[in-house]
Amino acid sequence: MAATTLTILLIEDDDVAAESVLRGLTKMNVSFPVVWAEDGQVALDVLRGQDPARRVPRPRVMLLDLNMPRMNGFEFLQQLRADPALADDVVFVLTTSDTDLDRQRAYHEQVAGYMVKAAVGPQFAKLAQLLQSYQSAVRLPSPPP
Repeated sequence: MAATTLTILLIEDDDVAAESVLRGLTKMNVSFPVVWAEDGQVALDVLRGQDPARRVPRPRVMLLDLNMPRMNGFEFLQQLRADPALADDVVFVLTTSDTDLDRQRAYHEQVAGYMVKAAVGPQFAKLAQLLQSYQSAVRLPSPPP
């Protein structure tokens, strides 16, 4: 049985950082569809089907920045985990913050992993490897019929 293609929701307010992630994934031949949301509120709208232009079908994984305007990453996680339709979605934090407090707080909100942008390597190579390994090793629930 072939694995269903994983879709990535990139939640990132910084245009340069978002473009770097997208370029890095392309350079490392990661061919997952990527949908970009500019902040936590936009991401929730996309996930709830309230954005007419963007869809993120399951199976999906989110890459979440923490420091964003309007709705930051922690506020997004709280709303995501409180929504029964979204509570089990997989979220990896991808941020500039390397503080213990932020890591503890993120894991308290049941993130799958916490990555510091500066540590994921040139052109986000480690991120690309992680996503490829995740796709091949982990089985996520199938999309509802």
